[in-house]
Amino acid sequence: MRTIIWFFYFWGILITYIPALYRVKHLQQTGRIEERDELVDKKVKEWSQSLVKLSGSSITVNGEENIPKDTAVLFVSNHQGNFDIPLLLGYIEKPKAFISKIEVKKMPFIGTWMEQLNCLFMDRNNVRQSVKAINEGAQLLRNGTSLVIFPEGTRSKGNDMASFKAGSFKLATKSGVPIIPVTINGSYKIMEQQGYWIKPAEVIIEVHPPIYPQQTEAKELAQQTEIIIKKAVQKAVS
Repeated sequence: MRTIIWFFYFWGILITYIPALYRVKHLQQTGRIEERDELVDKKVKEWSQSLVKLSGSSITVNGEENIPKDTAVLFVSNHQGNFDIPLLLGYIEKPKAFISKIEVKKMPFIGTWMEQLNCLFMDRNNVRQSVKAINEGAQLLRNGTSLVIFPEGTRSKGNDMASFKAGSFKLATKSGVPIIPVTINGSYKIMEQQGYWIKPAEVIIEVHPPIYPQQTEAKELAQQTEIIIKKAVQKAVS
């Protein structure tokens, strides 16, 4: 019953947000960008938190003081399940956008809100388009928009992590912004552990100290970040 209610709510609340979406577009057209950004962040946080709360899950965030307040950052996280995006959007205060697979852009309402959030969409089968997305992402970071990447490339659906792909770390080397490693522990237990049935779980989000990318290759940054996140996952399950 919880799962059925959750899926109805997922789409229902997006319909109720249509007036807010028109307001966002109006603010954009009239050049009131700061108001627009604040409204988008507020609504996305509301939506994300409500989805997690409806699952009945308990969320703990540690280390949020490690996030610099005066600059954009590149959040780099492991990817355990579908709830990772609402968890990071709703429970880490700093506004942020995502680099997502291009298929998500076609989802009703979701794709539109992600565009308003300044998310980027990447076609993994198109090398030229992927390079363009990295360059656009680096420009967003330089302009003050924080981004989130999941360098495993897909959900692990458990505690085992895939190797981090180095390509997306060029966002840090090209922009110069700090990398913030984030470890998510337990999000797969909300959904993936039992297929698509939702049940309450305890999730811990660990925000690690920043890594500064100066004169460091993307491959080395990927390895360094992966080690930090993997150690925290292993510590949590040991």
